[in-house]
Amino acid sequence: MYGVLALSTGDQPFTNTNLFAYDEATNAIYFHTAAQGRTSETIKVNDRACFTTSEMERLLPADEASEFSVEYASVMVFGRVKLLTEDDQRIYGLQLLMDKYFPHLRPGVDYPWIDAEGMQGTAVYKFVIESWSGKQKQASPDFPGAFYYT
Repeated sequence: MYGVLALSTGDQPFTNTNLFAYDEATNAIYFHTAAQGRTSETIKVNDRACFTTSEMERLLPADEASEFSVEYASVMVFGRVKLLTEDDQRIYGLQLLMDKYFPHLRPGVDYPWIDAEGMQGTAVYKFVIESWSGKQKQASPDFPGAFYYT
């Protein structure tokens, strides 16, 4: 549902939790933040970044505490973050986010079309993926005692 962007400047790393949209056509991740702030200032100095997202499924109890586990899936990507400056690219990225999180709502019908005026104060970024890896753990559907955390 959301991802965590990891940035660093000097010896001070930090993370920023973001909504995001992966675009298969460009093999990139799009996200937005405030136009001014720590994230935008850090990217100006160092555009290298890491981004991760994960989801947790069922908890898996066991007879021994060291054997307890959880089902999960996660992806970690490495690359460079680029501030988008062209309105058409910024609108593209924002529309990807709208389509992902509000797929039942349509631009021009349920909300006004995104335009340059409506993007004031918003920085839209494209995370250009250079490499990535992922991992997953999934138990059998009938795993004894498996349950979802509430």
